[in-house]
Amino acid sequence: MAVNSASVTGTSVTSVRPYWDLTFDADGDPDPRQRDALLEAVGDRTDLVVFSHGWNNDVATASALYDGFFGYFPGLLAAAPDLRFGYVGVHWPSMRFSDEPIPDFPRTSPTLAAPVADGAAASGAALDPLTRAALGDVFPGSGPTLDRIAELLAERPEAPERLDEFAALVRTLTGLPPSPGAAAQGRAAPGPAAQGVAAQSLLADDMGTAPGAEPLLFTQDPVITCLSLADALATAGAEVAPAQPVSGEALFGGLGRRVWDGAKELLRQATYYAMKRRAGTVGQRGLGPLLGVLARGAPSVGVHLIGHSFGARLVSFALDGMPSTIRVSSVTLLQGALSHYAFSGPQPFDARGGALHGRQQRVTGPLMACHSRHDQALGVFYPLASRLAGEDESLLGDLAHAGADLLGFGERWGALGHDGFQALDGAPELTLELALAGELPRTGCVSVDASSVVCSGGPPSGAHSDICHEELARLVLRAAGRIPG
Repeated sequence: MAVNSASVTGTSVTSVRPYWDLTFDADGDPDPRQRDALLEAVGDRTDLVVFSHGWNNDVATASALYDGFFGYFPGLLAAAPDLRFGYVGVHWPSMRFSDEPIPDFPRTSPTLAAPVADGAAASGAALDPLTRAALGDVFPGSGPTLDRIAELLAERPEAPERLDEFAALVRTLTGLPPSPGAAAQGRAAPGPAAQGVAAQSLLADDMGTAPGAEPLLFTQDPVITCLSLADALATAGAEVAPAQPVSGEALFGGLGRRVWDGAKELLRQATYYAMKRRAGTVGQRGLGPLLGVLARGAPSVGVHLIGHSFGARLVSFALDGMPSTIRVSSVTLLQGALSHYAFSGPQPFDARGGALHGRQQRVTGPLMACHSRHDQALGVFYPLASRLAGEDESLLGDLAHAGADLLGFGERWGALGHDGFQALDGAPELTLELALAGELPRTGCVSVDASSVVCSGGPPSGAHSDICHEELARLVLRAAGRIPG
């Protein structure tokens, strides 16, 4: 049990009462004091809203999200005085790169950035101290590896061998074994963070990835990978070094800066793999069983789950971790970072179907997937990171076919928060306006296009974190059946 209870003994969430923090460690173990406080006091509530954040650097950022989103509830429930709502904010160890802006949240102070090489500073390729510290928390025991990664990003050397070294170091962070030939070329061996981690558990896909399958990001030539990621950054509107023709020595002379812009994005994708695994673990082994205990002790309380980004993955896998006889009342997935086939049955490309196929039956009310075409994290980078070696020609080919169309990356690897449920019979597609006007189904899966409000945010993530809106809070209460359309 590795929960740091000291950091969450108090809460900055003041917009609603009663409110409980609920903290899990990376293995899904809950803080016992917080768990017991919730279980002892929740019995007199009619409803309990449980919200899980996505990737965040600290408790304060997650608490600010909960404070803002829950702040709409008292006004929306003012006409229903007999309802007694309680609120839970889930905290789990995740991270966000400090250069990813969150709408209406202050950006990281630039005064905290460490000096870096001039070229790196101009492109943002180097790691700032906050991001370096957060990476240390995500990958404990990998200090020397992370220090070398930061050094390479700051220096951006022209020698191809150094990019090979960088890619090998990043690969060790994911838990993957060294690539073929890595030892012969003197590349790094797996560090402490990789020891004892099975690749298939780290890369477990929402569609049931076959054991041994590896992401294309970490298997093809690092130059191709980093250039393709730089192209994706440019597609998302981020500032990257200009592309130049590849010829002879120009590969690392003229294209060095663009390659290293993509290299930093490769590191970001490595953290997403770690968060993907961790979110599923916390949901399945932590939140799911706890919801079973809560239901047995307070069976009359209606539980409503909300998850944002990888928090949507967390609460979805909580459905799988609950005892089979337990039900929750509603689920709202905001910009969910999981496959849009996660709840679907067998597909032509995967006879096993989604990892959560059938788990929607553990929700008595609606299971809603809110999505936005303005979410570049899910529209551009999620499918690139999800693709596996041997199933696509190359990432560069994907981008060439996609052009500037963020919908052009193919259906196989799409995210739920980009275009909603796919290949799922009986799952209607509604606009947010129609869902709020009274057309929301009383049960089953439903996709809700929230692009009209989830629309603000800069590169590289776009509107991925633009979720604090009264309309979305109202949608949660509509799904709960607690306010009229």
